[in-house]
Amino acid sequence: MKKKILFVIPSLDAGGAEKSLINLLNAMDYSLFDVTVLVFHGKGIFLKSIPKSVKLITVYGDFLYFSESIFTSVCEFLKQGKFTLAIHRIFFFLKNKIEKNTSKAEQVSWKHLSKAIPELKEEYDAAIGALEKSSIYYVVEKVKAKTKIGWIHTNYSNSGMQKDFDLPFFERLNYMVTISEECKDDLNFNFPNIKDKIKVIHNIVSPKLIKELSEEKIVDSKFDTTALSILTIARLSKEKGIDFALEAALQLVKMGKYFKWYIIGEGDERVYLETKIKEYQLENSFILLGLKDNPYPYVKQSFLYVQPSRYEGKSLAIDEAKILSKPIITTNYPTAKDQIDHGVNGIICEMNPMALAQQILALTENPNLIEKFIFNLKEMNLSTETEITNFYKLIYGTA
Repeated sequence: MKKKILFVIPSLDAGGAEKSLINLLNAMDYSLFDVTVLVFHGKGIFLKSIPKSVKLITVYGDFLYFSESIFTSVCEFLKQGKFTLAIHRIFFFLKNKIEKNTSKAEQVSWKHLSKAIPELKEEYDAAIGALEKSSIYYVVEKVKAKTKIGWIHTNYSNSGMQKDFDLPFFERLNYMVTISEECKDDLNFNFPNIKDKIKVIHNIVSPKLIKELSEEKIVDSKFDTTALSILTIARLSKEKGIDFALEAALQLVKMGKYFKWYIIGEGDERVYLETKIKEYQLENSFILLGLKDNPYPYVKQSFLYVQPSRYEGKSLAIDEAKILSKPIITTNYPTAKDQIDHGVNGIICEMNPMALAQQILALTENPNLIEKFIFNLKEMNLSTETEITNFYKLIYGTA
């Protein structure tokens, strides 16, 4: 009999965790598993990448009204006589408005959001909160399952999350999964009493598939490889350091370098970045491309991949750039050395715009080092498809 598996994630919009889930789903053996994916919000560019064998469901009931604007939501609850839910919706709004740390805001507002979310009636062999915070809280409180798993895709200490809030949820999980040894060590440090539950499953990537997708023709008038082309794939948010990249671009211009730096991604810092791009007169040098269903042709056609993050769990974008043998420069966040061997297959630079600009300039003027990086990357075995067996062990309780 097939095992019934549930994955929970807020949405399937662009992001490393979302893409990681899609890769895992595409690697699974559906003769063994009956798989359902629950999303809080039924939107995102990865929805069409879900395998046909997977059932997609969304949160229903009062959550639909709770997700509307504060005015619409409260009015609807009052009209229905659901006064308690109206009060929770107001507190949810206020806590997210007052708390500037978005990770902490998602934690402290969960108790209000959860009041609008019904428990799932279906019972599962295993339920997986595929992203930190709400996905895990949902699995713990709203799902009936024999095995419950939480997935942490980031370095916990740098995430802004409160461990005192998370600990009671983590204690109710059978396993906690993270994506690198560095992230595991950090979780062990923060949660020493549950370290036996913490397992590592690396992001699943398929070199064959990525190389095939990279052959697709780019139809995008904004993308021009006649200049030195630099690429970053990241959410437009503080932790991804796109502001570092922008400041580095300004320094490169001052150094007399001619280039095009492309950013694939969306996020809440777009307006800020657009304002700064205009202020610095970098409209022709620093270009926000938005989301792309298939970013791999852009990686292939770019000269250099740059990851300017303040912190990462393990960057899926770096793994994919390595598969396409791109020279890589990344900032020195704690887990960078998990993926880049400095001076061997890429460069790890100090976490500031000037250092980033200087390293880009130095690398682009050193063709021998570029050839060395490309050669070493081509020699590496970068497939992680066998990681799916480690996931199966969790499901069958043999990890």
